[in-house]
Amino acid sequence: MPFTQIRDIKVYYELAGSGPRLLYISGTGGDLRRRPNIFDSPLAPHFTILAYDQRGLGQSSRPDIAYTMADYADDAAALLDVVGWESCGVMGVSFGGMVAQELALRYPERVDRLVLACTSSGGAGGSSFPLHTLPALSPAEKARRQTPISDTRLDAVWQQANVTEFEAMIGMAVAASQMGADEPGRQIGARRQLEARAAHDTFDRLPDLHMPVYICGGRYDGMARPANLEALHAQIPGSKMEFFEGGHGFLMQDPHAYPAVRSFLEQG
Repeated sequence: MPFTQIRDIKVYYELAGSGPRLLYISGTGGDLRRRPNIFDSPLAPHFTILAYDQRGLGQSSRPDIAYTMADYADDAAALLDVVGWESCGVMGVSFGGMVAQELALRYPERVDRLVLACTSSGGAGGSSFPLHTLPALSPAEKARRQTPISDTRLDAVWQQANVTEFEAMIGMAVAASQMGADEPGRQIGARRQLEARAAHDTFDRLPDLHMPVYICGGRYDGMARPANLEALHAQIPGSKMEFFEGGHGFLMQDPHAYPAVRSFLEQG
């Protein structure tokens, strides 16, 4: 799959499928080498999907400079130029939802319909969990800390009652985190991305969004709490909001989630 030069970085991207065009923007730590990914999702048979590793992440460049949310939005718009898409549907998940907000505000003509999944506006609308404040932890310690944040049902009581299942979750999270872990600049890119994430704030500008917007998330998400999605919904005119049975990974936890996203994207 191809790499392309975009602005000041080299970006890895994949383009596959048929049907309406969809730009998919992934979250913190996103790496298209990890499977399953969006190309294995229930959306894949119905859309032409463009996905990529964002700056600092995956196989894309990891320059040791300050990244901004405007950089992330400009990267996405530049990638659309590379593939020749004037406009498309956009789906942003978690940190990708923050980037998608910035993209839609800076380039509204490029975004036909917008899906904001398990994300936050920052500012007065509330921020997602401050991952940049977590201390340096081993992969296993990090997974143990973040798993009950990602799904608030998995608290200490649940963990004690479901030791085997919890340890399996931790093992899977650790294995996923090792993808490319020893590559040069990996920690630099990860840190720079979290710094940009910490500065995210679109709240006051959200009323400027006038394309159809679908806001969705999990009822038990402690990373991007339901109140944050409700704030997005209240601030974006005409937006639709829906909650599903799950945490931060609700798209994979609730079988109704992806079909709802597909239905929204295929309207109009």
